[in-house]
Amino acid sequence: MAGKNDSESALDSPLDSFDRRIIDVLRDDGRISVTELAQRVGLSKTPCQVRMRRLIARGYILGFRAVVDPARLGLDHIAFTEVKLSDTREAALDEFRRAVLRIPEVEECHMIASSFDYLLKVRTADIRRYREVLGERISALPHVANTSTFVAMETIRDAAV
Repeated sequence: MAGKNDSESALDSPLDSFDRRIIDVLRDDGRISVTELAQRVGLSKTPCQVRMRRLIARGYILGFRAVVDPARLGLDHIAFTEVKLSDTREAALDEFRRAVLRIPEVEECHMIASSFDYLLKVRTADIRRYREVLGERISALPHVANTSTFVAMETIRDAAV
């Protein structure tokens, strides 16, 4: 591309099969050494490391973290909460989004195209604690008109694991 240096052109290039394999391996094992990663994807260490850093810089890889067992931490109660807002203008949505981020028990929050506005995944120790979070925190969020709760009885597949 005219006028761009090599590093800018590399940032604009699409993912190739090596990049996709690097991502796949890191999804399964984010603690793998660069040497082992390189072997598994069929590259030498330096080009693999360069590609991995580029994937991070371009935002394909957002970070690395430990996946913990919530049940062992006493947090095995999962409830999904539908939230209907009384106001869905952009300022109200922004206010709700900012406030929901301050509730640590809300593990996920998704805006939904449905008869309600947001779906929250809430993780607590038990139903009693969930009722406290729902009554004192979620229901008190800006512009919340009503909520509905669905309690998970069993988790078959969890993307975090």
